[in-house]
Amino acid sequence: MLRLGLMMVLVVALGTAIVEAGAGASSGLLLVANKGNHSLSIVDPATGKAVASVEESGITGHEVIASPDGRTAYVPIYGDAGVGRAGTDGQTIDVIDLASRKRVATIDLGRGDRPHCPLFGADGRLYVTTEISSTITVIDPETRKVVDRIGTDQPESHMLALTKDGKRAYTSNVGPGTVSVIDLAAKKVVAVIPVSKKAQRVTLSVDERRLFTADQTEPRLAVIDTAAHKIEQWIALPGIAYGTAPTPDGRWLVMALLGIDKVGLLDLKTLKLEHTIDVPKTPQEVLMRPDGKVAYVSCDKSGQVAVIDLEARKLERLIDTGPGADGLAWAPAP
Repeated sequence: MLRLGLMMVLVVALGTAIVEAGAGASSGLLLVANKGNHSLSIVDPATGKAVASVEESGITGHEVIASPDGRTAYVPIYGDAGVGRAGTDGQTIDVIDLASRKRVATIDLGRGDRPHCPLFGADGRLYVTTEISSTITVIDPETRKVVDRIGTDQPESHMLALTKDGKRAYTSNVGPGTVSVIDLAAKKVVAVIPVSKKAQRVTLSVDERRLFTADQTEPRLAVIDTAAHKIEQWIALPGIAYGTAPTPDGRWLVMALLGIDKVGLLDLKTLKLEHTIDVPKTPQEVLMRPDGKVAYVSCDKSGQVAVIDLEARKLERLIDTGPGADGLAWAPAP
């Protein structure tokens, strides 16, 4: 009887540990920048429901990032046009408190610069691409002041990737179709890599030996050798790709195949496309959940985020957020 009771206690304890581990793996908030109604959706990933919508201060934010402590979101206000097109030039970044779900401050960059892709660096500072001046603007999140501007030597520097050690930055320069490689300590461009007539998003592999960017004029993916600063090879795709993200184990590259409304899974061992999954129209950005089991893909035309179960390789569900769903970020539980 004692042995049976002990076994029951162990089973209950094990079950509780498994539930807590599962909850911890996905605890946090999903953030979605909606271009169509100039809002930030705050989503509970456990229920798949938007729990709040925060109005932005201007028109319009394309991208979002959360602070490493999960307490604050930053939304650069880009402007009312697409990259390289005539329109307004945003010059601010909204600061949103995620606990109160309110905009608590606006950072003014001091000039119309079309701030776009925000990322936190290893130094704890906020790095944001600023297209008009061909720079990366660096912000101290404590003082909410601009502390540096680093040139990219190319126009339309739109998207950004940072190495984990904070030593290198890579910008995709849309109109020139190039990638700038920047030494952040020296504040110097060390290489400009030609890619195509038009490029878009950039993603580093987990080991940072490769950089991926999709050609926006042909259905193919450029694999860039980050040591040699040159294209290692091209991978043919069934449609134009857009956002990409590697799984945390480095095995797969999840791709938004914009041209055919699918998500593709590229095997990074063989560099072959192994699976495609149907999603709503115009998939944009890909975000990995920290546990690597789920990928979130924003779908512009449907105003939804597709939740992809990477183990089952299928669409798990759709989350309604807002029109023009675009930039995604994960805010860890504080």
